[in-house]
Order: sequence, then C-alpha cells, then structure tokens
Amino acid sequence: MALQEEFEVQGNFLFKHRNKLPILAIPVGLGVFIYQELTCSGKPEWIIEGFFPYMCLIVSFFGLFIRVFTVGHAPKNTSGRNTGSGQLADQLNTTGVYSIVRHPLYLGNFFIWMGIAFLTENIWFVITFVLAFWIYYERIMYAEEQFLRKKFGDQYTGWASKTPAFIPRLKQYRPSLLPFGIKKAIKKEKNGLAAIFIVFFLFRYTETYIKTNIWSIVWDFWAYALIATSVFYLILKILKKHTSLLAEEN
Repeated sequence: MALQEEFEVQGNFLFKHRNKLPILAIPVGLGVFIYQELTCSGKPEWIIEGFFPYMCLIVSFFGLFIRVFTVGHAPKNTSGRNTGSGQLADQLNTTGVYSIVRHPLYLGNFFIWMGIAFLTENIWFVITFVLAFWIYYERIMYAEEQFLRKKFGDQYTGWASKTPAFIPRLKQYRPSLLPFGIKKAIKKEKNGLAAIFIVFFLFRYTETYIKTNIWSIVWDFWAYALIATSVFYLILKILKKHTSLLAEEN
C-alpha cells in the first residue's frame, strides 16, 4: 500500500476512535505525576505553587472555548463528534473560525489536552504530548481533507489554499453566516466540560493523598466544580433524552 493510502486508512481508523484513544494518555500522565511527586524534592522552577492548577485550567478552557465557538456556528451535520458513522459533511464550512484555520476543533482539543499535560508538572511529558498529538492528529486531518477534497473538489482546494491547517491566520477572519446556536454548543460540548473537571479533580485528589497519605476529599474548588459540572451533565442528558428543550433548528 502506498504511503498516501496508508495515511488515509490510518487516519480514518483514528478518526472513528478519536474520542477514546486519547483517554489512554490520562493514566500515563497520572503515573508521571505520581512519580514526580514521590521522587522530586521540589517543584520545577516554572511551577507557581497553588496557582498552577488554575493556570492549567485556563489553558484547557481556552481549548473548550474554541470548540464551543466553532460548534455553535457550524451548520447541521458538520463539525460534530460523529465517530462510528465515519466522515460526515453536508457542506463545507469556510466562514467563522473556519475562515482562519481548517481544523479548529482539533486546535481546541490541543489546548484542552495541553492543560491536562501541564498538570503532570513534567516538561518532558509535555514535549512528548506535543509530538504524539502531532503524529496522531496529522493522520486524522489528512484523512478528513482527502474526504473533503473528493466531495467538494475545487471549492475545497480553493479554500484550503488560503487557509492554514492548524495555526490560525487571524487577519483573514470572516464572520460566520449562521448565528451562534447555544443549544447545539451545549449539547455537543457538555462531555468536554465534565471531562475536564473529572481529570483535574483526579490529579488534585492524587496529590492530596501523596501529601497526607489519607484517602479523603478536600472540599475545595475542584470538588465543588466536579459536582456542579457532573450534575449539569446529567441534567442535560435527561433533557436531551426525555424532552425537546434542546432540539436544534436546522
């Protein structure tokens, strides 16, 4: 199989599992964090004690904001979390965030996971994460672009020729043709919000145990935020399943 076809096959496989495979990085990162806490006498110089987890949260929230803004302005059957059904695009998005970068959702993912990677407090893990993210998503983006090229032809190649793949070109921003759909954004990105606080709480809870050797919950911001976002997630799941309150307009 030629390298071009191999990249596309790999990318389509990773695309279908893109919401699951990155989760494997969490136990690895947690293991690095535990090792660092047990073996290092002090924090790295770039760690601001006490405030650092909130800095990491800001990075992850920036990524979530990119995703929310992108999804909220995207037309139906585009920019979704579809996995099992494979590639899906009823039309080509070229305005809004898509006017400055071709893969804004993966840019958002990068910052979400970067915030989590920083939680390990290990610069080598962060560097490894960046390299792994590049290799992993490069194949997914390649497969997506092959799909879009075949489906939209010259319309796609014309847009892609002037729009960068991953690093935004802010000066060419054009407003979205659609108003922001808050229902769609909430429905699609509630998982990400809950997941962020689950992971952050896991790291803080682990750190507390290492320092005190006691399995106990410290009722601080992270505990309350986890409860609040989990309840919010469950309420949305119930509303989506049993009511039409979150139904979207086309």
